[in-house]
Amino acid sequence: MVSRSLRAETRSEDTAAEPLPQPYAYRRHEAVEPEWRRFPGWRDVTEAQWRDAQWQRAHCVKNVRQLHEVTGGALGEVFYADLESDQRDHATMSILLPPHVLNTIAPYGELETTAWYDDPVRRYMLPVASDRHPLWPDHPMASRDSLHEAEMWAVEGLTHRYPTKVLAELVTTCPQYCGHCTRMDLVGTSTAQVTKYRFVLRPADRLDRMIDYLRATPAVRDVVVSGGDVANVPWPRLASFVDRLLELDSVRDIRLASKGLVGLPQHWLAPQVLDGIADLSAKARARGVSLALHTHANAAQQVTPLVAEASRALLAAGLRDVRNQGVLLDGVNSTPEALLDLCFALLDSAGVMPYYFYLCDMIPGAEHWRLPLHRAQALQRSIMGYLPGFATPRLVCDVPYVGKRWVDQVDGYDRTRGISSWTKNYRTTVDHTDPAALDQVHHYYDPVHTLPEQGQKWWTSARTLIGGPA
Repeated sequence: MVSRSLRAETRSEDTAAEPLPQPYAYRRHEAVEPEWRRFPGWRDVTEAQWRDAQWQRAHCVKNVRQLHEVTGGALGEVFYADLESDQRDHATMSILLPPHVLNTIAPYGELETTAWYDDPVRRYMLPVASDRHPLWPDHPMASRDSLHEAEMWAVEGLTHRYPTKVLAELVTTCPQYCGHCTRMDLVGTSTAQVTKYRFVLRPADRLDRMIDYLRATPAVRDVVVSGGDVANVPWPRLASFVDRLLELDSVRDIRLASKGLVGLPQHWLAPQVLDGIADLSAKARARGVSLALHTHANAAQQVTPLVAEASRALLAAGLRDVRNQGVLLDGVNSTPEALLDLCFALLDSAGVMPYYFYLCDMIPGAEHWRLPLHRAQALQRSIMGYLPGFATPRLVCDVPYVGKRWVDQVDGYDRTRGISSWTKNYRTTVDHTDPAALDQVHHYYDPVHTLPEQGQKWWTSARTLIGGPA
């Protein structure tokens, strides 16, 4: 038996050795607000203007001409032509970028073409034609409403997909438009490629029907209030809707969904909004209801001091939590370092809880962003052990007709053809009368260009039979 003194001596010798570096080195994130006056079009913009939500909305960049004016042509004609080509031939979302968002692209240097091309925020907020995959811009199984949410509308805009949860889409616009938007069929203005669907009912009638359905369906305890983005819902209308939810005894969780916290933090810092949040939060606490906000950051540089100020102000106003639901995007956050940098930035600077990272949904025009399932599985393993357990995000695949599944919950996986198989443990509103629903196998598909040669050849042949995206 080894003596205690010998074990101590051995430990002393071991600890004296030079420790090997960790695969990831933690660095405390110190948020820095990029200098907006580096843009020629904003050289005279004051801090008061910059912090004003209405100024931000009024000065959104909506087209290539406006981007050229704001940047003073500094990005070069090749870049602007690349962007114009994308809007003309590929884009499923129109351009809508508040100054705050543009200011987080290549944020700490001069306006320079290569830096903009390489920047992670630019890659997903301002896609250009050369980003798109030349052979596989779409997956053969891509569809406009890839999660079939509209099929599961209990009333217009209210998706009842899970047994105890619903999604309430209050609006079809956002403060900013993301190229990879999962609701590209409904959200935003039409593009050259996509004529958007539109709600038929008036907003007041649609919201009334949602409340009536929830009152008649006490099995629902969790309501995600989204769109679009609730930052684009007039505050009195949003406050009234949440207040009505709080009157329903069956509702125990309310989540407000707003990428606007990251893209337009000025909105959430407005006194009317903060006062309203404080009022709703007090009512929620008194009734034992959790009221939280979910946002959407995909890169650490998006966590600016204004974002941190807005998040902490919301928490101080009484929200139960502010959480982040990001999307895994190639070239944006597809490495362990990028994911961990983002998670620590959210926690350290803004008090935002890393929650989910989704595999990008199978919508048209998204193939250059999407990661294969096995890379997401590897990322989940790589980030384990660095973050607190309660703040370690789950990497999930949102499987059509199934719902969110952790990436390691896959039932079967053909790596050659990139076809993963999934089953579910509950019925949705589209199969609630089907006795075989829980035995049915559903599929998710890896991007074709990430497959081995044999798999790419198989999909090349299959594409002629399947046709293009629906």
